[in-house]
Amino acid sequence: MKRQFAVIGLGRFGSSVARALNAMGHEVLAVDSDEENVQRMADEVTHAVTADATDAAALKAMGIRNFDAVVVAIGDMQASILCTLLLKELGVGDVVAKADNDLHGKVLQRTGADRVIYPERDSGVRLAHNLSASTILDYIELAPDYSIVEISATQALVGKTLRHLALRVTFNVNVIAIRRGSSMNITPQADDQVLAGDVLIVVGRNDDIKRLEEYQ
Repeated sequence: MKRQFAVIGLGRFGSSVARALNAMGHEVLAVDSDEENVQRMADEVTHAVTADATDAAALKAMGIRNFDAVVVAIGDMQASILCTLLLKELGVGDVVAKADNDLHGKVLQRTGADRVIYPERDSGVRLAHNLSASTILDYIELAPDYSIVEISATQALVGKTLRHLALRVTFNVNVIAIRRGSSMNITPQADDQVLAGDVLIVVGRNDDIKRLEEYQ
């Protein structure tokens, strides 16, 4: 379903988000105070506007409260905090704000941001997990102690069914999907067999996932 999004701040992160949303078929308003950044994105989104996102009147004139979600990707900490505050005061229902560090994130949350993301920190954590274990292909942190991880099927798993492996009992993790080549089984059954080259998408506590990683 086509939705309407606004992305404020067209640096590397904001531009990437705007392009991805546009490619998914959504309507995207891209906003930045730098005319050059706006011109660069003009042909890649639905609308691109040069405006000061710390000006309540400018935000109101865009009809900002009518968007399904607004992403605040402004690089300047003070401007991102003020913009987030104004968006909530104007009635935006879902504000996703980019933070550069924990202090920035805490202030954004207290200002009213519905979600705070840490692109640089998160990408660093994901890379560290990928480097530290050869079986880890991707990593998403759900909470400080819980994650979703893509794990390449090791020899210890290949040729066995999920029922036989009993990963929930043995490792206290749940297999939520199995990727096999270009296909994805999002409802794996107990009698599904793990084949060589499969990728298991599992969710659980980090300590339990680590034990599964080491199960060779």
